[in-house]
Amino acid sequence: MGRCTATRHSTSVSLSSYERFAEVYDELQTDIPYDRYVEWIKQYAPSKEFPNLLDIGCGTGVLGLMLANVGYKVSGIDLSEDMLAMAAERFAAVGLHVPLYCMSMHELDGFEALDAVTIAIDSLNYVVEEADVYATLERIYAALRDGGQLFFDVHSLFKMNDVFLDGPFTYDDGDISYVWHTEPGEFDHSVVHQMTFYVRDEASGLYERFDEEHNQRTFPVEQYMTWLRDIGFTDVEVTADFTDEAPEYESERIFIRAVK
Repeated sequence: MGRCTATRHSTSVSLSSYERFAEVYDELQTDIPYDRYVEWIKQYAPSKEFPNLLDIGCGTGVLGLMLANVGYKVSGIDLSEDMLAMAAERFAAVGLHVPLYCMSMHELDGFEALDAVTIAIDSLNYVVEEADVYATLERIYAALRDGGQLFFDVHSLFKMNDVFLDGPFTYDDGDISYVWHTEPGEFDHSVVHQMTFYVRDEASGLYERFDEEHNQRTFPVEQYMTWLRDIGFTDVEVTADFTDEAPEYESERIFIRAVK
């Protein structure tokens, strides 16, 4: 079973982020094509050649379990103890031992000679300080072996500046409901997500309310590429929206792969 080996702390992410959100996270991610993430990684870093994989921002372990099932030796870090607890239960339920660590990604430490690193589902966008984003990429570079690869995705400028600000958004499946308001954050290309959830208790049938506030920020594709190349990464490849195509103005999710 996973273990939390570091105190949770970050200048970029509120400590309250995901504390209750962990309870409903999986239900709200059912539209994420995790299988296409796995295929993307396998295409460039097959598990037989790149076995040791670190999943940064591993959340409840959905992607990590899928990667483990196709042969990767997965470990994971996340800032949320609640997410890690759910991930540990997910892995234990199928008899897998996956090391899990409670750690801020920009303070990544204790890993070396990794074959591959993933930062999936726009997890990097939760790091809002520019220096911390750079530190995250720099520490990943140090943790990879020569020839190791980094895979991550981020929100596009269009999604951050246009799509997110076209709210509010609502959701209701009978058991979970939310109202999701968005407003511009303090930085360029940043958003504050203010979400009010109502979760039905199975025993009583009553709904419990809780509130979450999350901050995200993205950067131009050119900035990510500059940082990666300055750090020493090569063969930086950029695509969009689960395709092999280059990003366009209205692309929403940017995928970046880089080689040490």
